[in-house]
Formats: sequence, C-alpha cells, structure tokens
Amino acid sequence: MKKHFLLLAIFLCMASCKENKETSFKIGIISDCQYCDCDIKWDRYYKKAPQRLKEAIAILNQDSLNYTIHLGDFIDKNFKSLDSVLPTWGKLNSKSYHVLGNHDFEVKDSLKEEVIKQLNLKSRYYSFVEKDWRFIVLDGNDLSFYGALTDAKKHQTDSLFNSLKDKDFPYVKEWNGALSLDQLSWVKDELDIAVKNNQKVGFYCHFPIFPIDQHNIWNREQFLSLIKPYKNVKIFFNGHNHAGAYQIENNVHYLTFKGMVDTKNTSAFAKVQFDKDTITVEGFYREPSRKLVLK
Repeated sequence: MKKHFLLLAIFLCMASCKENKETSFKIGIISDCQYCDCDIKWDRYYKKAPQRLKEAIAILNQDSLNYTIHLGDFIDKNFKSLDSVLPTWGKLNSKSYHVLGNHDFEVKDSLKEEVIKQLNLKSRYYSFVEKDWRFIVLDGNDLSFYGALTDAKKHQTDSLFNSLKDKDFPYVKEWNGALSLDQLSWVKDELDIAVKNNQKVGFYCHFPIFPIDQHNIWNREQFLSLIKPYKNVKIFFNGHNHAGAYQIENNVHYLTFKGMVDTKNTSAFAKVQFDKDTITVEGFYREPSRKLVLK
C-alpha cells in the first residue's frame, strides 16, 4: 500500500513539474529609458540613460529570458537619440519588443514614422503569444496631439479631447492620449481569440489605467467597459508615471514600472517570472519586488 502511495505521489509530482515547465517563463521589463543629450529636468538624468541601459541588459542577459520589453519613452527629443541606445538594446540575448511612448514622438513630424521603423515595429499596436498567454501591446498615442499622424486621427483626437476637457478628470492633459475606435475593436477581436484558445491575457501600454492620476489614457472608461466581461485578463503593465504605482481591480493587476531615467544615482528595471498561479517581479534598484497572485 505504501508503495502505491509513493508511486502516486511521484506521478503527481512529475505531472505538476511538467505542467509548470509548459506554462512558466521569465521576461525582462524596462520602462522610460528616455535618453536624450539634455540637461537634468524633473529629477531625470537623461545623459545617464545609455549607461543604465547597458548595465540593465548585462544583468538581464545573465538569465534565460523568453523576451524583454520596453514600456515606452525609449528616447526623449531628437531622432539621433536612438543612435545612443539602439545598439545597446540590440545586444539583448532574448527576443525584444517595444511599446510606443509619448516622448518617442518628440521628434520632427517628418521623422515620427521613422522612429516606429527604427524600433522594429511593423504596427503601432500588436499582439504576441508566449506559452499560455496572449500579450496585447497597446498604442496609447494612437489619438494624441503628438502621435496622431493622419488627418482622420487628428480629427478624432480633437473631438475626444474636446468632449472631455470640461469634465473633472485629472488625466485629460495634452501629454496623454487615447485608443482609437479601430484599436478598441481590434482589442476585442484579440480578447475573443484568447478566450477561444484558452489563453490568459496581459496588456502592455505606456499609459496607466489605474490608479487614477494625471497619467491615464483619456478613454480609460471605454477600455475598462470593453475588458470587463473577459475574466482571462490578468495584468496591465505600463510606464509613463515614473514614480511607479500598483492597484488591483476586478482581479486584474495594474502595475506601473518606475522610470529608468529618474534620480541621480539609481536605475530601475525588473525580471518577471510567470508561473501557473503567480507572477513574481524581481525588481532592481528602485523597482520593488512583489508577487502577484492570479485568480
């Protein structure tokens, strides 16, 4: 009898280990590298960003990561800023992805499309699959005063902003942006695909949804109404608010990663372990470590 129990325990352990191996993976996350050859402003040490990025990638490369993602504002001002950080980014051992931030568009209008190309983005918003997760990368600059690049998008930007500006929302600022109706429709399609394929969903965006402050996307309420029926949505990771933040709402973890560019002598980035029921953030420097329980 004891032998049977022992064999059963071994079998269950092997099954559990196999399941964990099939669903577990680790990634790297950096936000707001925001390099430019600029003087210090708002406690942002722009000229230190290349060295901080180099150090972060050296540490990330010590691990076997499935991918690394930058959550927006890779540069700040001047197209040539990319020359100082893209070669370093290219030394990552893992796959890599970019989210578009507001400062990534702080270049000449004629070069804004070229920034997107240099970041190796075939589309401004997109999705990809890793193990049993579908990650949806949003473009919060889709409607904005700096990132809307067509007449139609500029008109939609004006219309949305004017409809909100007299309301008492702290985030209706010209430095934020919104998701277009086309993008929201695409998000719904992605969510339906995830349900069909029994996938958990994680969102990446530059702009936060929670907590409510001066950094949120303008049409956050519309986005929340869209995702509410989908119980497979588990996380929303973003940058933009360099101080960082965290809130859980309806079993979705809303985590804002701290800005790498901030403070005189420190940095911020993370390794994030995805397991079946938990996500473990291993923070470096100013980025705190934490465990997120998935329900």
